[in-house]
Amino acid sequence: MDAAERETRISAAFVAVADTLTTEFDVVDLLDTLVHESVAILSMEAGGIMLADGAGELQLMTSTSEAANLVELMQLAAASGPCIDCFKGGVAISVSDIGEEASRWPEFSKAALAEGFLSALATPMKLRGRVIGTMNLFGESTAEVDERDAALAQALADVATIGILQERLIREGHLIEEQLQHALDSRVMIEQAKGVIAHSLSLSMDDAFGLLRKFARDRNLTIRSVAKRVSDRELAVQEMAGAVKRDATL
Repeated sequence: MDAAERETRISAAFVAVADTLTTEFDVVDLLDTLVHESVAILSMEAGGIMLADGAGELQLMTSTSEAANLVELMQLAAASGPCIDCFKGGVAISVSDIGEEASRWPEFSKAALAEGFLSALATPMKLRGRVIGTMNLFGESTAEVDERDAALAQALADVATIGILQERLIREGHLIEEQLQHALDSRVMIEQAKGVIAHSLSLSMDDAFGLLRKFARDRNLTIRSVAKRVSDRELAVQEMAGAVKRDATL
């Protein structure tokens, strides 16, 4: 994209992230918007977001593809990788060539290279020194993320972090841990719905999520609410697919 288009996309990204911060915003929708916009603007291939649960343990919350999902889960299982180090240190970690980091993060490097990822950027989600998670972006070429792009990723992550930790939740007596647990529960529900859609329509898990996401966004619904209707068999998969197809022809 050219410079003008990029600036327009950046402005739209901040608006999109901010628009999710309604009175009863859904954390999963916020994170999904954040990672998809960041992947597109920074010209990366995929991404994922991890948040710390009530015990301080990182949990995968959302990813843009099954490939990113696998790499993120591998890092969690090995307790090693740029995303883990980013969370522990609270600073961004840019990896220009994953292949050269095999001795540093063997499990991560092997999994990332197997999925076609050659570079990565891990950005902390933090506010006033408190790190609540990381946003992790993966590229298909060996390249250093420049300072401008790294700063942009941090700014977008900061906006989302402020939303999650906003003072309104504290003043109303809600616990941050409860908010994060709600997000974890949402992820489980969404994964179940993806499975139902993929099986019913013979789609990949990535395409199933794309259909779920588009149906929800086109109707100003949360991904979680639509996933629950699918899982509870209140919304027929074929009906949802038909509605999305009709929307595309309008």
